[in-house]
Amino acid sequence: MIPRSGRRKGFSGFAVWSLFLSFFATRVFSIDNFRQAFPIVEPDPGHTKLRLSDEGLKAIERITTPIAAVSVIGPYRSGKSFLLNQLLSLSCYEGFGVGHMRDTQTKGIWVWGDPVMVDIDGVKTSVFYLDTEGFESIGKSNVYDDRIFALATIMSSVLIYNLPETIREADISRLSFAVELAEEFYGRVKGQDVAFEPAKLLWLIQRDFLQGKSVQELVSEALQQVPNDNGDPNIDQVNKIRESLAVMGDNSTAFSLPQPHLQRTKLCDLSDKELEPAYVEKREKLKSIVSSIIRPKIVHAKSLNGKEFVSFLMQILDALNKGEIPSTGSLVEAFNKRILERCLKLYNVRMGNLGLPTSEESLQQAHDGSKEAAMLAFDEQHFGRQHAKKSADQLVEEIEGVYKNIILANEYQSSKLCEALYTRCEDKMDKLQVLRLPSMAKFNAGFLQCNRSFENECIGPAKGNYEARMMKMLGKSKSLFIKEYNQRLFNWLVGFSLVMVVVGRFILKFFLIEIGAWVLFIFLETYTRMFWSSESLYYNPVWHTIVSTWETVVYSPILDLDRWVIHLAVVAAILMLYWRCYGRKKHGSRWLLPLYNNQKEQRRSD
Repeated sequence: MIPRSGRRKGFSGFAVWSLFLSFFATRVFSIDNFRQAFPIVEPDPGHTKLRLSDEGLKAIERITTPIAAVSVIGPYRSGKSFLLNQLLSLSCYEGFGVGHMRDTQTKGIWVWGDPVMVDIDGVKTSVFYLDTEGFESIGKSNVYDDRIFALATIMSSVLIYNLPETIREADISRLSFAVELAEEFYGRVKGQDVAFEPAKLLWLIQRDFLQGKSVQELVSEALQQVPNDNGDPNIDQVNKIRESLAVMGDNSTAFSLPQPHLQRTKLCDLSDKELEPAYVEKREKLKSIVSSIIRPKIVHAKSLNGKEFVSFLMQILDALNKGEIPSTGSLVEAFNKRILERCLKLYNVRMGNLGLPTSEESLQQAHDGSKEAAMLAFDEQHFGRQHAKKSADQLVEEIEGVYKNIILANEYQSSKLCEALYTRCEDKMDKLQVLRLPSMAKFNAGFLQCNRSFENECIGPAKGNYEARMMKMLGKSKSLFIKEYNQRLFNWLVGFSLVMVVVGRFILKFFLIEIGAWVLFIFLETYTRMFWSSESLYYNPVWHTIVSTWETVVYSPILDLDRWVIHLAVVAAILMLYWRCYGRKKHGSRWLLPLYNNQKEQRRSD
């Protein structure tokens, strides 16, 4: 059981339950009073990773103006919460909770829900003050401290590193993440395109006497290289951090703050008049310095409002919790994930505008141009400098993967198109083989048209294979047509001559038609009998003349007799019947050359 204080003895069970329901409803549905501290990040049960808290997020999400954040970090029980209350001009009972026990009071990261409105370069900016859990407290892992430090470093516009008395080597080592972060992003800040602006680092040394040195000299001295004759790797690592921090000098400043009062446990009960005058003066100067260096949080050259800041925070936290140890590389990858997706989408859109199938050269050119555009967009938007190479390599790898799929799709579409053209030409060649009136001119015209359409329309990687098949098929079709052409024409002319004999003798009774038909029939039959075969006829000049006349009559660009042969036959039959039945009676036969003209017919005509 939990022991109750004297103050709580008067509470009834019903009152306690009512308070609990009221508190729960306030957390779930709405927050009426934002003038209080809210947790935004809390430790998980194992106190190794971080999780978000809805209360603090709601306090931030409601802000529509640009946001800036001031975070105070440092060892536990170093007065961070008290310092924040002083910067906000709040008492300990109004502002952040101040602990007087050995256990740390602040868990995770807390935010003061009522931001301070500041005019920065003519832009109204909401400044949030963040209190962080102290380092090196009991019952926590170093990884947890690293995550708190990393998150505060990324979120903040101003990072106040609150250190009691002096700067230890451990304090410098803890800045390794801030150094990596600055090395990744700081180079882009000076240009117009700001991918992600790191926090301004403010060294705050709480010390009464600096032994004749300025605070900046104290910081510079702490950042000087330490001799490492024995090659200690830990000293090398700290020296690298010192070197990087020295290079970042234009992104940091230093300030000293004397102790507010000798009795530190009573600070919350003292007014400004009771505090050390030197402290009060320095405190006001510190407020001015913070106000002068603070800037809205900038991501991709754009200041963040409340909802955007919360989204940014979620992205950071997910990246920091992903690995066993928070790293700048994992953070850069997380930030670049959406940029990578946008660049890949840009590549897909550009390649999607390219109609498939297309030639391999055109596809390669489109790929090179789209890839260059995607990589250029990534170079302009990406986070990080050195670790961004991994994201860039990933983008290249994904682009190449998409390109391989497009190549396969192009091959499929090319095969599909060329197969359709090949089938169409094959069908056309089959139809030309069985023309009603065999015509070499019509076959050649169809052959050229088919070849030309295939050459112009079949594109892509499958064209070479189908082109070889096409030429083979056309060659076979042409050889077969030529082989059968003369024989079909010979048989057709023999039949035609016999038909015209019957028509000239019994239907039209035109003497010349019958004579001409008999001459053609006798020539065809006797020639083949005399020379043993019909093939010998095909080399005769007379046959060539017959073929030329036939081709001229049967096919021309204007008239294709093969298409109209049935219609013309029907019309001719009708005309012949008409003539047979009515034409001779009406017009007589004096101008004709009848085959027979005996006396019986003469008397009938008289």
